[in-house]
Amino acid sequence: SIFISDSSMFSPQNVLVIALGATSNSSREFRLQNGIKLSLLVYQLVACNVPTCWSYYISVYTEGYKIYDTNGCECIGFVNLCIASILIYTKSTFVMEIDMYAVRLHEYGDREVLNYEKIETPTPNSGEVLIKTEAIGVNFIDIYHRTGSYAGELPFVPGMEAAGIVDSIGPGVDFNIGDRVAYAMCMGSYAQYVVVPSWKVVTLPKGVNSQLGAAVMLQGMTAHYLSHSTYPLGSKDTVLVHAAAGGVGLLLVQMANKRGARVIGTVSSQEKAKRVMEAGADEVIVYTENDFESETMKLTNAIGVDVVYDSVGKTTFEKSLNCLKPRGNMILFGQSSGRVPPIDPQILNEKGSIFITRPTLGDYARDRDELLNRATDIFDWIAQGELDVNIDIVFPLEKVSEAHNYLESRMSSGKILLTV
Repeated sequence: SIFISDSSMFSPQNVLVIALGATSNSSREFRLQNGIKLSLLVYQLVACNVPTCWSYYISVYTEGYKIYDTNGCECIGFVNLCIASILIYTKSTFVMEIDMYAVRLHEYGDREVLNYEKIETPTPNSGEVLIKTEAIGVNFIDIYHRTGSYAGELPFVPGMEAAGIVDSIGPGVDFNIGDRVAYAMCMGSYAQYVVVPSWKVVTLPKGVNSQLGAAVMLQGMTAHYLSHSTYPLGSKDTVLVHAAAGGVGLLLVQMANKRGARVIGTVSSQEKAKRVMEAGADEVIVYTENDFESETMKLTNAIGVDVVYDSVGKTTFEKSLNCLKPRGNMILFGQSSGRVPPIDPQILNEKGSIFITRPTLGDYARDRDELLNRATDIFDWIAQGELDVNIDIVFPLEKVSEAHNYLESRMSSGKILLTV
């Protein structure tokens, strides 16, 4: 059935509905029951206040009919149609379009290759959700993708985490339209809309907004697996955390402290040292003023540390090995200063039968249960006031090149976000 309303239907207490014979949440085209095809342009999405629930309708147009705007005024030559099945939604208003803006790379290189351009909005398939992005996390892995250090197929939309609202769903998905969610480990977050496998999506708890959700998914779960799984820290351990004032660093310091470990952090300035001490570090080395290797050995009475967490790579790796005690663990989880050169495994023997591992989050969140366990811990700690998330600076999506410049400059202390 097709119901076409007059202007009196455009009241905040009414919802205009058109029942279409064959539709789906993800479709951008619809067919009437008589087989007539409507190629539709979505031009507005409005939240309607109805007594029993919050719902929304989509205003569309097609040639040969009339259309009314949300104030009930007729737009000559068209008709206002609203798509069937009322979709439950939360108390906010947003716009969904067939085309969207995204940052896309057509070649590898410096920040100039980050192109803000219009592309087609994707649609979810089975087991996927379409998320309307509100906040996007910026991470060093985005720079690795941009420069080609981690090469992929061009062109592509970079970005590995974001938070926002479920806009549409494919078959076999447990989420609902309007759910507030966050995700990580899915390429393409630098966009107004992104399709994500539903198993990687986490519902945001009450009190956690999109910016906070986007700030902790990738870096929070990284700090979690480093401190809980790659090397499960305990009260007898002493750890050295490089880049301790960074996004992962500040979270890792707090989690290591929470597990009872003694934490030594390295930073580039006294200002950052203060932030790291506030996060729970026992000692902080300003590596621009003192050699971190010699300072670490002084602080440990020449014994060394049980674990080094190194996201810097090339410029810190060799000295970090010298900071380990016999049978210590070198955990290299990044390369912000460049790739570590190949090493002779004999070095492990010479330095006291030490261990080296190069982990990645994907191997520590291999299924939904493991991912939810880590995310649940993080959001519980935030709710209980046991984990502080520092959002350093926020850029609009179209200023993404400035965000990358800020991250690469080493000026950041905490999380860098993009907003849409």
